[in-house]
Amino acid sequence: MTAREADVLVVGAGLAGLAAALRLTAAGRSVRVLEASDAPGGRMRSDAVDGFTVDRGFQILNTAYPELRRIGLPDGLDLRPFVRGALLRDARGLHLVADPRQVPAGAGGLVTAPLGSAVRRALLGAYLADVTALPASRIRHGRDVELAKALRRRGVTGDPVEHFLRPFLQGVLLERELRTSSRFVAFVLRSFAYGDVGVPAAGMGALPLALAARLPEGTIEYAARVVAVRPGEVDIAGGGTRAAEAVVVAADPRTAAGLLGLRQPAMHAVTTVWHAVAAPPTRRPVLALDTEGGPVANSVVMTNAAPGYSPDGRALIASSVLGPEPVPDRLLRSTLARIWGVGTTGWQEVAVTWVPAALPALPGGSPLRKPVRLAEGLYVAGDHRDTPSSQGALVSGRRAAAAYLAGR
Repeated sequence: MTAREADVLVVGAGLAGLAAALRLTAAGRSVRVLEASDAPGGRMRSDAVDGFTVDRGFQILNTAYPELRRIGLPDGLDLRPFVRGALLRDARGLHLVADPRQVPAGAGGLVTAPLGSAVRRALLGAYLADVTALPASRIRHGRDVELAKALRRRGVTGDPVEHFLRPFLQGVLLERELRTSSRFVAFVLRSFAYGDVGVPAAGMGALPLALAARLPEGTIEYAARVVAVRPGEVDIAGGGTRAAEAVVVAADPRTAAGLLGLRQPAMHAVTTVWHAVAAPPTRRPVLALDTEGGPVANSVVMTNAAPGYSPDGRALIASSVLGPEPVPDRLLRSTLARIWGVGTTGWQEVAVTWVPAALPALPGGSPLRKPVRLAEGLYVAGDHRDTPSSQGALVSGRRAAAAYLAGR
């Protein structure tokens, strides 16, 4: 019989695994986190490439996420904010559509941007006002359909969708058809209205590193790939079995499904191309969106918000493309030239980050939460058990830990 080495074994040191470990250690339980790679973070990692900070896909933190507020932003994270809004390109130029409380110039863009007639703008405004003003409980318990259908019911169609909502949300949801849960999107839009969005000065990987540092020294064991899981027991690649009172599987969604015999979740893919340029096409820290349905979901000058992403003063631009297939370089550059209104032939490619399983799909009608207790001594956590976001990953980890602590 294998001796227990901890009360709980946590498989994976991504946000869900870290959240579970933090809750368990706070409750006085001993925890061992088994992580297959060489650092915490899972899908939230940052790499150094020729001195540039390159996140594994364009990601942001939102200070309005309730679970992020619950655990508290780590000291020294130095969140560098983006503008709450976007740049929309049409034949007349770039239009800044932004919260005028944060950026007064955004008020003008609300009038000049290609958002259609006054009636269509009013319907868009009414929808956005509702999702930001309704109590969260009303949204949570309301009827859920795919977002496209919910928008049609509200009369939000045409230019407001094609020139703003679809281009903006495809970079958040990583899907173009707006089939995602309307309830979940309402919570996403609320978070953008009430919180600051940005990146840590040292890159997105700084958040999981800081959370890992809150755990007792030696809690996380790296290069420990789990190949089999049973209630209270796991097998490690290369031989060896670890035992505990319980196991929380907080690996990425596909790995977790394979270990637990669960149905493989549908996942959305994204590729982010990072370019270094001598002069940025804008000085604003704000997303630029393609209103013409091209391959680029969004493009942003990262160094306008976080200058430390660049080692030499050049601007670093992150441009994201949805789906599993790469976009030819010529098409990517021509699209970026159209969006930004500048030439791109001199842009130096720094890195390409391809994330084939970036976010789980959450179609309309899906439950916002799935069970985290699978059997006595076996639990699961991750954004595939909650909402596809860092909020979902963090709260799922806490839920799994709480279920174990409650003995159910």
